[in-house]
Amino acid sequence: MNTFRWCLVALCAGFHANAQTVQKVTDPVEWVNPLMGTDSKGSLSNGNTYPAIATPWGMNFWMPQTNKNGDGWAYQYSADKIRGFKQTHHPAPWINDYGQFSLMPVTGRMKFTQDDRASWFSHKAETAKPYYYSVYLADADVTTEITPTERAAQFRFTFPKTDSAFIVVDAFDRGSYVKIIPAEKKIIGYSTRNSGGVPENFKNYFVLVFDKPFALAHTWDGNRLAKDTLELQAGHAGAIIGFATAKGETVNVKAASSFISHEQAALNLQREATRQKAKQAWNKELGRIAVEGGTSGQVRTFYSCLYRTLLFPRKFYEYNAQNQIVHYSPYNGKVLPGVMFTDNGFWDTFRAVFPFYTLMYPELNGQIMEGLANTYKESGWLPEWASPGHRDCMIGSNSASLIADSYLKGIRGYDIETLYQALLKNSENEGPLSSVGRKGVKYYNDLGYVPYDVNVNENAARTLEYAYDDFTIYKLAIALKRPAEEIERFRKRSQNFRNIFDPETKLMRGKNKDGKFQAPFNPFKWGDAFTEGNSWHYTWSVFHDVEGLARLMGGRQQFTQMLDSVFVMAPVYDESYYGSVIHEIREMQIANMGQYAHGNQPIQHMIYLYNYAGQPWKSQYHARQVMARLYNATENGYPGDEDQGQTSSWYVLSALGMYSVCPGTDQYVLGSPLFRKVTITLENGKQFVINAKGNSSRNVYIQSASLNGQPYSKNYLTHADIINGGELQLQMQEQPNQQRGIAEADKPFSISK
Repeated sequence: MNTFRWCLVALCAGFHANAQTVQKVTDPVEWVNPLMGTDSKGSLSNGNTYPAIATPWGMNFWMPQTNKNGDGWAYQYSADKIRGFKQTHHPAPWINDYGQFSLMPVTGRMKFTQDDRASWFSHKAETAKPYYYSVYLADADVTTEITPTERAAQFRFTFPKTDSAFIVVDAFDRGSYVKIIPAEKKIIGYSTRNSGGVPENFKNYFVLVFDKPFALAHTWDGNRLAKDTLELQAGHAGAIIGFATAKGETVNVKAASSFISHEQAALNLQREATRQKAKQAWNKELGRIAVEGGTSGQVRTFYSCLYRTLLFPRKFYEYNAQNQIVHYSPYNGKVLPGVMFTDNGFWDTFRAVFPFYTLMYPELNGQIMEGLANTYKESGWLPEWASPGHRDCMIGSNSASLIADSYLKGIRGYDIETLYQALLKNSENEGPLSSVGRKGVKYYNDLGYVPYDVNVNENAARTLEYAYDDFTIYKLAIALKRPAEEIERFRKRSQNFRNIFDPETKLMRGKNKDGKFQAPFNPFKWGDAFTEGNSWHYTWSVFHDVEGLARLMGGRQQFTQMLDSVFVMAPVYDESYYGSVIHEIREMQIANMGQYAHGNQPIQHMIYLYNYAGQPWKSQYHARQVMARLYNATENGYPGDEDQGQTSSWYVLSALGMYSVCPGTDQYVLGSPLFRKVTITLENGKQFVINAKGNSSRNVYIQSASLNGQPYSKNYLTHADIINGGELQLQMQEQPNQQRGIAEADKPFSISK
């Protein structure tokens, strides 16, 4: 075979391999890449993620730490060195961490400061799985392995032959404590380092148990060894222990923590951490959705996104000696009975994460609702952004969406009356932080909008989100049989979006207190009246009344032209409100999709709105475009921030062929499924199957559909359609069917209909 012919055969074989589809997934966790999205920085986010070594919704995560203590970007793919292996509760670099401490093996001499102990590493010698992490530390000649449980982890350090093997424990700065107990081969301590949202008595207590006696033991304070003490309370306390090791000798460490006490941390340690158990925990959850007939890249991206969707909110509760559920309250500092969840910003996650949970995890969703009720009882407010307590971040009052959607979809077992009273309080009051209650609420309730000129930032965005939240309260009030006047109040307020619609530009626009629109108006200006976006992004935030929005724009034809415009305009921007180009702007600019800014949440539902205007094929096209162009299972695999699962859950739902445009209704609006077959196993034991015959990268359009054997023309599925089990059959084709889904009866819900 001549060289040219051999190369041609090899090239064709390569193309064939890439085109092959995955027929069956038997071990879904092995398709997950925890490094997806880790090649990020403040100026450009490809996810802003880190490899979370954890179990689903675990109280504690673990991670390799490449950057310095306190850096919000704790792990960056482009880094050369690892400084430690850290317990983390880090939900986003902008929110940063709390409850952290780290371990790090070193050899040769006692090196304990974060710069001295840092070791070169390579991704070529790194294995990252959700349930297992391993890396070779070149400077120390040590391999580190980690496997987790919900509240603990097991480390295995494989050392070379040396009489100078050490393990460094760093309890971090801003107030910490360590105590070495050689007789028990144990180190205990606590860290107080946090980024806000904690009471004065906040501590993260940890316990480390080793399987090898200590030949040497010291505590250290900042950058110096402490003298003659194995117990130290200081601004920055740490410990270092030493051994002599044979070549290939392993030192095993069991690590656990508690927000309650060292005794509770010891209880949390009792649950055995093994690689197999952690793997089983992930496969149990990931295996609930079985995909077939996609490429290997699509399967990897799907399960990597599903992994991210199942990390937050974290369980912030523990089991005491009587096996009762208790939690340290990050709101009042007391230890109280009951569940608590944290590390979530509802401005992001109300859109898709929680609707996904109501569908797939109703029991967990009910527990989260009970945790919300506990938060209200302990702090007087619902937790719009908690980490671990209230944080002053983002806008809105979107806990209403979570609570209403949960109850309206039949989930029970929590104190709905307390939650409803909390929603009523939100609707009439500002909070002590701008992120709880409703900033500008008096203006909103009196005028029907938050004015531009009353020193309430992001006023138009607040108006739009409050109006949607009032819709969800309206729906919940009906279900709870509240007084007619109360129901009508929220129905009326749900229409407040109309008050900031500018008929001249057909866009949402800031409005002054005197009723005049803010001027001059630049629809490409980010921030100002809007939140991390511009008017072209936020105008579509009328989730509950798309029909009403279309009528304001002049009808179906004008509405679809406005939708089309988003993709054909140049990605121009005005960053003057921020004073610099924020990363969300840059991510829109480089995506080459016009003004469509999928890297941030406000516009992520917009492509599904064609379903409301009689052109569902455009939703099908754009959904597949976004999945294909903006996501992949690599270190730069996201189009912007992956915020507590929201950008991931968009992909997960869209890959199933649907999206939760309006939580608070029972509908999932249709797009274009990514796989030829998906089998969803529901919590009630039933299965819902999506068969997309002929599906491919070219055949993205729905030619025809049937639901449980009956022709189906609607542009949505209901919650009941799915949870009752059944089969959606789709025939996919390369050209759009412009006759399907165009009748009035096929459109999804709008309150104006």
